[in-house]
Amino acid sequence: MTTDAVPLGGPRFQTDPAQLYREMRRDHGAVTPVLLDGGVPAWLVLGYRELHQVTGDPVLFSRDSELWNQWDVIPGDWPLLPMIGRKQPSILYTVGERHRERAAMISNALEEGDPSELRRHAERFADELIDAVCAAGEADLIGQYAMLLPVRVLARLFGFSDEEGPGLVTALNDMIDGGERALAGQHHLATSMAELVAARRAMPADDVVSRMLADPSGFTEEEVMQDLMVMLAAGHQPTADWIGNSLRLMLTDDRFAASLFGGRSSVAEAMNEVLWEDAPSQNVAGRWASRDTHLGGHHIRAGDLVLLGLQAANSDPQVRPHGSALTGGNNAHFSFGHGEHRCPFPAQEIAEVIARTGIEVVLDRLPDIDLAVPATSLARRPSPWLRGLTELPVRFTPTPALGGN
Repeated sequence: MTTDAVPLGGPRFQTDPAQLYREMRRDHGAVTPVLLDGGVPAWLVLGYRELHQVTGDPVLFSRDSELWNQWDVIPGDWPLLPMIGRKQPSILYTVGERHRERAAMISNALEEGDPSELRRHAERFADELIDAVCAAGEADLIGQYAMLLPVRVLARLFGFSDEEGPGLVTALNDMIDGGERALAGQHHLATSMAELVAARRAMPADDVVSRMLADPSGFTEEEVMQDLMVMLAAGHQPTADWIGNSLRLMLTDDRFAASLFGGRSSVAEAMNEVLWEDAPSQNVAGRWASRDTHLGGHHIRAGDLVLLGLQAANSDPQVRPHGSALTGGNNAHFSFGHGEHRCPFPAQEIAEVIARTGIEVVLDRLPDIDLAVPATSLARRPSPWLRGLTELPVRFTPTPALGGN
């Protein structure tokens, strides 16, 4: 790897990642050498075609993290271990036919749910959250809304009771924040999931957990629990950021002013624009080269870690020479991944229903909503992985709560 590798971190991922990706592409081409926490080397794929190549070849670019040639120098307290794990029995690190069986099990369990019931749950929880702030005339649509909605809906689909929902919200957000309560949040989540799996093994119901346990492929309770943890984390934060980033776009971009004040008419267009231009999942770890190869003009050694630069690929000038044009109905972005390890299609549909419902409820309930701060003051979380706002302060005319009516 070259000596001019780019640190994958720092404020520029928060302030101006698009310019940073352009500079990386200018200096290194479609694949950039990067350094992770502690100076650990990896490759970041920036090119659309190159990312298509990596995600489309699961044999050469494997999800098996045991292949990594850096494990000998990774300390036990490395902060990225929750993201780049070893010997984890979840779908993230399963390969080959067993992965295909596992992906089918998850897809089937999600697909068998009732779409109208999903929307009802999303609307009910969204209305409850708006009820809590609508009389005040002001709110933070991240901390008081977007960060609370997806996990409540997903928990209900999995089989948790509504009373358990708030505790799961707190635990998952603590885990995502990575602060002093992260391990406690992870423990609460794992314990709650294990108890639910055991309860549904004993008494099945019409929910995702019961359908996963009934799958004929015969996955263990531990495997099901691990996959549920992955599904909850992967389904919550990117969906919360999809809601927040879409509302920010509609509140700050004149192109979407008509849809903002006209209600629901162009919510889908704004959401699709975000997936192209402001993707919640910016960079994803990862793939490991199973043998020496070449990619984007660079020599990749066996065992090298290859990171998926989803946002950079979405804005690749080789495939999007007019990047400022509205994307319309084009959904050929990488924001849900690609290949056999992409986000399962039923999970994408669930995320879209939750996000779209969440946005529509805001527009319906708070029709004169406006930013309460200058748009330039809105800040992003300092992460190269997930891109979302720290807060979205808004003001509106106070309205009465619906109270579940």
